[in-house]
Amino acid sequence: MFKKKEIRESVPEYDFERDGSLVTPEYDPSYTVVESYWARPGLSQVVIAVTPSNEYQYLVFEPSLTPFEKEVLERLYAGVRDLLILEDVALDEGSKTTALYDAMEKYLERFEIELEPQAVYKIRYYLKRNYLGWGILDPLQHDRDIEDISCDGYNTPIFLFHRKYRNIQTSIVFQDSEELDSMVVLFAQKTGKHISVSSPIVDTALPDGSRAQLTYGRTVTSHGSSFTIRKFRETPYSPIDLILNHTFTVEEMVYFWMAAEYNQSILFIGGTASGKTTSLNAVAQFIPHLAKVITIEDTREITLSHQNWLASVVPDATNVLEGRANIEMFDLLKAAMRQRPEYILVGEVRGVEAQTLFQAMNTGHTTFSTLHAGSVDSAIHRLENEPLNVPKAMIESLNVVSSQVRLYRDGKQIRRCNEIVEIVGMSETKDVVVNTVFKYRPDTDNVVYSARSEVYNRIAEITGNDMNWISRELQRRAMVLEAMIDQRIRDYRDVSEIFWRYYAMPDLVLSSLDDLSVLLESGIMAPSLRRNMRADLDTPLV
Repeated sequence: MFKKKEIRESVPEYDFERDGSLVTPEYDPSYTVVESYWARPGLSQVVIAVTPSNEYQYLVFEPSLTPFEKEVLERLYAGVRDLLILEDVALDEGSKTTALYDAMEKYLERFEIELEPQAVYKIRYYLKRNYLGWGILDPLQHDRDIEDISCDGYNTPIFLFHRKYRNIQTSIVFQDSEELDSMVVLFAQKTGKHISVSSPIVDTALPDGSRAQLTYGRTVTSHGSSFTIRKFRETPYSPIDLILNHTFTVEEMVYFWMAAEYNQSILFIGGTASGKTTSLNAVAQFIPHLAKVITIEDTREITLSHQNWLASVVPDATNVLEGRANIEMFDLLKAAMRQRPEYILVGEVRGVEAQTLFQAMNTGHTTFSTLHAGSVDSAIHRLENEPLNVPKAMIESLNVVSSQVRLYRDGKQIRRCNEIVEIVGMSETKDVVVNTVFKYRPDTDNVVYSARSEVYNRIAEITGNDMNWISRELQRRAMVLEAMIDQRIRDYRDVSEIFWRYYAMPDLVLSSLDDLSVLLESGIMAPSLRRNMRADLDTPLV
């Protein structure tokens, strides 16, 4: 007994470098492998292959189990579940994993089952995958190249939107309706929601921040339960990321830097998945670090490193207790107006909250927001009409509109800022007058600057400077951005730190351009809040 317990306790946590791979990929020899990478090193492997019909296939490989290991795992599912129910398990991930492993050890000890370390690693993987992860979808959760996961029913392959290969079919299939129903219920339960035949549709955010739209049974979909998951990027893009990704140029980012610092309101427009919220989040990093910022979203997507930041999320209507008022974005926006914010960031305007947002602009608040629209003209048209109904006179208080598009070049997806337009005023015929500052040229994949900017003129006026000062300031800030690009300083916390340093001590930042890391070693952020992390330089950009 003691010997067996000692053997089991001697099995440490799996380590890829020490223990090697637990996966052996096997696929159709007629497939041509294009790329292979780990979703989780040694535990789940992804192979991108081209089929004989010249289509991409996303193949997932996990550890294979022997018949004995499968039997042990099946027996463990029920036994471990019962032990976990009896345990008062803390909610953090580490405690859950420890409790899961302890329950497994108790079960193996009870039935005097001895396993080799490789078998222990594999069984631990599947237990953790199914109890704490996304089940058969778990490798997709850990793949940073995936934007969307779509399931249209059982006996139908899962489809993805991959950052490199766009729409792609996977090797993952729910074999029967019960298995798929259980997964949909699991997703709902992970977020504290209820889904059933009587309430078959749920929109929610998973614990990792990913958006999920779930349907249950055949009430609303003929092929049974379904789901669509839009994955959440834990570390947001910084302005440097978007420059490296060619979504914006250095000159455009300097423009946003000046606009954000000097309280110009910005609206990011574009189609679905054009990167509107990503750009809003990046530009918000230019906001001075002590400014009071309030963000209002349906689903939490904006991530800042500011200390004086209040993040508000619209509660889901299905979670509102009986007798309580249904709180909407409009209500949160009205409440925010009473909290004296300097910057109000709204994830997306869709309804009457747009009127309140523009009232905030008219009363001197700086606002950043997003809107679904294909062009500046269509954005203005949407603002003026149902259901937004923003009075035309109020639209004049908006300073900048940034239009984004999603394009494809050489089979790859790219995102570009199509144009940056300023709202200049109203004409005698009551039409909105605009000035195009930057315009993207798709034929050459570059940006043309018009050399005219009302925002720059306005900044010169409120600061008491002339356009020569503006020109010098643009050059200095461009040098700071280029230095961060050269030194691979991409993490949003580090990037924000340097911006804040520039506001306080511009000469110090300019004198440190050869090595900006010296500024990060004694940062502005409180030590307890600051995590001086450099971005993984191998992380793929979008």
